[in-house]
Amino acid sequence: MQLPIPAVFDRRAQNRLARRRAALNGKVVAITGAARGIGFQTATDLLGAGARVAIGDIDAEAVGKAAADLGVEGIELDVTDPASVRRFLDEVEQRVGPVDVLINNAGIMPVGSFLDYDETLIRRTLEIDLMGVMLGTQEAARRMVARGHGQIVNVASVAGRLPTPGLTVYNGAKAGVIEFSEAVDAELSGRGVRVSTVMPTFTRTGLIDGLTTNAMVQSVPPQEISAQIVGTIVRPRVRVAAPRAMGWVNVNPALPQRLKAGMRRRTGIDTMFLDYDPAARADYSARIGQ
Repeated sequence: MQLPIPAVFDRRAQNRLARRRAALNGKVVAITGAARGIGFQTATDLLGAGARVAIGDIDAEAVGKAAADLGVEGIELDVTDPASVRRFLDEVEQRVGPVDVLINNAGIMPVGSFLDYDETLIRRTLEIDLMGVMLGTQEAARRMVARGHGQIVNVASVAGRLPTPGLTVYNGAKAGVIEFSEAVDAELSGRGVRVSTVMPTFTRTGLIDGLTTNAMVQSVPPQEISAQIVGTIVRPRVRVAAPRAMGWVNVNPALPQRLKAGMRRRTGIDTMFLDYDPAARADYSARIGQ
C-alpha cells in the first residue's frame, strides 16, 4: 500500500534529522563572532542537534550573556590577534574538548562610498573579515592535521561574488575568503582536514540595519543561513550559497560587464548600499567603528 505523500515527506524529514544528529552528536564545535546573529543561531541549532558548542566574540559582555542563554562556554576573542585565537582554541579544548569543527563567522560590513572610508576602517574590515579567517583557519588546521581529522567552515558572503557599489571593501574581503578557503581545502583535504565556505545572502541581523531591500533583493532570517552551515558540517562541500537558491552567484564573475551593470540597475543594488539610513544604522556603525 502506497503511503500518502505527507507521510512520505514526514518520514524523509525524520530520516534527515536522524542522520544529522548522528553526524553531529558529541562533536566539539567552536564558533567565532557568535554573541549575535548568524553565529548565535548556528550555536543554537548545533546544540539542538547534539553538538558540544563553545562560542567566542570580541564583546565580552555580549558573549557572556549569549553563553549563559545557551548554556555553553563563552570566551572573549579578538580574531585579529593570533595570541587571542590560540587562547580561544586552548580554552575550548580545556573546557569542552579537542575542536572537531571551527566556524569562522566573525565579520563586519561597512557600507557607503569608498571615497569616504578612512584607512582605519579599511584595515579593520580586512583584518576581521579576511585576516581573522586566515588566522583562525591556520591555528585550527595545525591542531586538526596533527590529529588527522577536522573541519573548518568559513562564513563569507554572496557579496564575494557580486561586486557592488557601497560594499567595496567588504566585497574584496569576502572574495578573498572564498578563494582562500578553496585553496586551503585543496591543500589539506588529503591530510584529513576539510575547509568549506558558506556564502550567506542579506540576512536579518545588524549587518543590514538602515538598508532597504526590495522584492528582487530580499533578506532571509538567520535560521536559513544556519541550516546551510550545519548541513555543510554534515556533508562537507567546498562552497555553498545560503540559501542554496543563491548558488547562481558563482557564475557572476564570468558574465559580461554590461550584463552585470544592467542586473545591478534592475535589482537596485547599484544604490542600495550607498543610499542608506544613517540613523537606523547608527548602533551597528558605532559597534564596528564606522
